[in-house]
Amino acid sequence: MCISATFLFFRKTPEMHAFRSHTCADLNKSNVGETVRLAGWVHRVRDHGGVLFIDLRDHYGMTQVLADPDSPVFGEVEKVRSEWCIRIDGEVKARDEALVNPKIPTGEVEIFIRDMEVLGAADELPLMVFGDQEYPEETRLRYRFLDLRREAMQKNMTLRSDVVASMRRRMWDSGFREYQTPIITASSPEGARDFLVPSRLHPGKFYALPQAPQQFKQLLMVSGFDKYFQIAPCFRDEDPRADRSPTDFYQLDMEMSFVEQQDVFDAIQPVLTGVFEEFGGGRKVDREWPQISYADAALWYGTDKPDLRNPIKMQVVSEHFAGSGFAIFAKILEQEGTEIRAIPAPGGGSRKFCDRMNAFAQKEGLPGMGYIFWREVSGGEVLPGDPMFGDHDNTREVVEAQVELWKERGQTKVEAAGPLAKNIGPERTEAIRQQLGLGVGDAAFFLGGKPAHFEGVAGKARVEIGNELGLTETDRFAFAWIVDFPIYEKDDATGRVDFGHNPFSMPQGGMDALDGDPLDVLGYQYDLACNGYELVSGAIRNHKPEIMFKAFELAGYGEEEVRARFGGMVNAFKFGAPPHGGCAAGIDRIVMLLADTANIREVILFPMNQRAEDLMMNAPSDPTSDQLMELGLRVIPQE
Repeated sequence: MCISATFLFFRKTPEMHAFRSHTCADLNKSNVGETVRLAGWVHRVRDHGGVLFIDLRDHYGMTQVLADPDSPVFGEVEKVRSEWCIRIDGEVKARDEALVNPKIPTGEVEIFIRDMEVLGAADELPLMVFGDQEYPEETRLRYRFLDLRREAMQKNMTLRSDVVASMRRRMWDSGFREYQTPIITASSPEGARDFLVPSRLHPGKFYALPQAPQQFKQLLMVSGFDKYFQIAPCFRDEDPRADRSPTDFYQLDMEMSFVEQQDVFDAIQPVLTGVFEEFGGGRKVDREWPQISYADAALWYGTDKPDLRNPIKMQVVSEHFAGSGFAIFAKILEQEGTEIRAIPAPGGGSRKFCDRMNAFAQKEGLPGMGYIFWREVSGGEVLPGDPMFGDHDNTREVVEAQVELWKERGQTKVEAAGPLAKNIGPERTEAIRQQLGLGVGDAAFFLGGKPAHFEGVAGKARVEIGNELGLTETDRFAFAWIVDFPIYEKDDATGRVDFGHNPFSMPQGGMDALDGDPLDVLGYQYDLACNGYELVSGAIRNHKPEIMFKAFELAGYGEEEVRARFGGMVNAFKFGAPPHGGCAAGIDRIVMLLADTANIREVILFPMNQRAEDLMMNAPSDPTSDQLMELGLRVIPQE
C-alpha cells in the first residue's frame, strides 16, 4: 500500500526533461506563470540598456527569452553569441500589449531566464543564419549544416518531406503498394552514364547504381504484383543544370499491369493534382491536361516541355517567304528540310521591343531574328505616343485608344513595318498577319532553316517574349502530356541510329512498325510538362521478346548482347508477361516548383555543386592503396 502511494506520487510530479519541457513554438498566454525549459539555437541577441533579449530558435519556431541583472545567470547570458546551442529554464511572462509580436505563435509571451546551460558553443560563423544575406554557393554547400538552419531552407525541406508523405498516402489510397528494388545492379542503357561500383569478389567486374528501377519494376509486373510504387533513389552521371542534380535524385516510381496509356494518365493525374493543390499556396492548378504530340510541341513551343501559361504558339509561314524579295529566307527554303517559323508577339509592336528581341537572339548565337510589327497610320493629327514612331514602348491600351480616335475620323489604315515588311511587300505581310491573328500594336518574329538547328532558340525566344510582354501567367500550374515520341534518333555526326528515349517502350504498331525507317517509328512514350519543366516520364512497355530483339537490333544491339545485358527481363518475358506500363515523377523538380525556386539545390538536403563535388564531405576523394589493391584496380593519372 505504501509502495503504491509512493508510485502515484512520483507519477503526478515527474522531473522536468533534461533538455526541454516545450518546443520554441508551444508557449502562449495560457502558460503565463509556469516554469518551463527550452532548448535551441541563439538566433539573435539584443542588448536594450542592460536587458538582454535572445530570440531562441528550434525546428518548430521562435521564443523570446530575456535576462536582466536580477537573473542568477545574467553574467553567463552576456557571453552567448549567435548560433550557440543553449538550454534555459525560466518563468513565462506576458508581454506588454504594445510589445506583442503577432508574426509568431509565441508572440504574446517571453521567458525570464532563471538558469542556463551551454549545450554547444559556436565558432565565428562563415555565414549568418539570421537575415536574408546572399552567400556564394561554395560557402553554402561547404557549410550546408548552417545553411539548412535558415528559415527558407527549413521550410523547403519540411515541404519536401510533406510532399513525399502526401504522395505515399495518395498512392496507397489508389490501390498501389510500395516495394523496394535493389540499389546495386547491372549497367543499363537508359540515356545517361552509369555510376559503376567495382566488385571485390569478382575482380575486374563492376556493378552499377540504378539510373531508375526500370527493369525491376517490370519484373514485378511479370511476378504478378499488378500495382507497384516506390519513392526511388536514382543515380545518373550527368552534367549539372539548375533543374537537375548531377549525381542522384528521387522519383515517385510506379508501374501497372493490364493497362493502356490512358490508364497510366488516369492513375497519376489525381495524385499530382492533389499534391499541387495541397502545397501550391493557393496558385491555380489546371485540371484539364491536354495531350500534345511531340511533333506539335516542337513546332508550337520549340520544346518537349512547354510552358502553357504562355499562350504564344509558333506557326510555319514558309509559303509567305518562298520566292519572296527577302533573299535570305527565300534561299533557305530552296534547301531540303527547311522551313520558316513565326513567333507571334501580341502587344510587341514597337521597334524598341523588336530590337531587344533581336539582341536576345544574338546572345543565343544567332545573327538575329527577322521581325514585322503592325501599326495604324493616319493622315490626321499625331498624338503623343503615336505607334508610327516605333521607338516608343506603347501599351496596347494606348495604341488602341489612338486607333479608335483615328477611326472616328476615318483617318486610319494598317501598315506593316520593319525590314522584312519592306522586302516581301504588303500582300505577303497582310497574309502573315491574318494567319497569325495579329493586329495593330502586335509583332511577329521569324527564324528559318532546318528546325532542329533553330527550334531550341525559338523556344527560348517564345518564353522571353511571353515574359517581357506580361503574357505568361505566374500564379498557375499548367500541365500537358507530351505523347508520340520517336523511339529512335540519328546522330548527325556519325549517322548512327540509337534510342532517343526509353529503350523498353512498345513501338506503336508493334513488330510491323519496325520494318520501315526507324526514324518514323513512334513509341507509347509520354512525358508530363508543367510550367516549362519535365515532371514525369513513362511508357507502355515492350513485353514481347521478339519485338524487343528487333527494337534493339535497329539501335545496333545484337540479340546476344541484349540477352547478356537484360537476361533477367528477356527470360521473364518468355513466361507469360502481362502488358504493362508506368511512369516516374521527379520529386526534386516537383518540390522545386512548389517552393517557387529555379534551382533544384534549394530543395535537396545535401546537394553536389556544379562540378559534382560534395564540398562538405570532400567527395569524390582519392582511394587508398589498400582499397585499390583489394579491388584489383589501378588509377591512371590524368594529364
